[in-house]
Amino acid sequence: MNVVAPHQHDELDGRDAKPAMSDQPETEARKIRVMIADDHPIVREGLRKLLNLEDDIDVVGAAADGRELIERVEELMPDVILLDLRMPNLDGLGALQTLQHTSSKARVIILTASEDKNEFVQAMKLGCSGIVLKQTSADLIVKSIRKVYAGEIWLDSHTTAAVMRQFAAPGETSLGPTASKARERSPLSTREREIVALVAQGYKNKEMAEKMFISEQTVKNHLHNIFDKLGVSDRLELALYAIHKGLHLQQNER
Repeated sequence: MNVVAPHQHDELDGRDAKPAMSDQPETEARKIRVMIADDHPIVREGLRKLLNLEDDIDVVGAAADGRELIERVEELMPDVILLDLRMPNLDGLGALQTLQHTSSKARVIILTASEDKNEFVQAMKLGCSGIVLKQTSADLIVKSIRKVYAGEIWLDSHTTAAVMRQFAAPGETSLGPTASKARERSPLSTREREIVALVAQGYKNKEMAEKMFISEQTVKNHLHNIFDKLGVSDRLELALYAIHKGLHLQQNER
């Protein structure tokens, strides 16, 4: 399965990728504390066994529903939460919303069998850091945990397009760490704002070059400058920033 995640090599272009957390665990490094919230015991136990095979991951606890998660999260202090959407008592979206009012700094990955794109969008609006489908391979689940723990956003190829198309109108709910991290250091030029809008609408570099009657290298140069000005690391962060600020609407308003 193709994964659309920060630092995808053919999409970053104009900026060197920041170092990603190594897949090779360091014996001296602090382990990533993971908590699992899922109403199916076999899923919880299977994930626990899978993740505990990794030298840099420690499953510190599990919950059978959102309410139990909220009750235990501040005690267990996980770094990353794997959260199912469909659970009794308090579902995943409700748990995400409630987590915002706790002292927990955990990053949340939605791990779900649901293919409801509206739920994915709502989860992103509520501040989750990643969405992984349960049919995803085990190695990608592990990789998503490491990436999210390192401060990145993880969306797979089945969810990225839906999030980009259906994300909230500007000014509604905060996008969480990604939006707050992005900062406009200096004003964007008119041409740069056009490129930002096209990135948020899903255009590739070659398509933007043809649409704007410029070379593909010029597009890459513009992206390099845009990344520096906004303080974002990759196209996904840029797209989420653009949607949050309403920049993706500019092309359509002309």
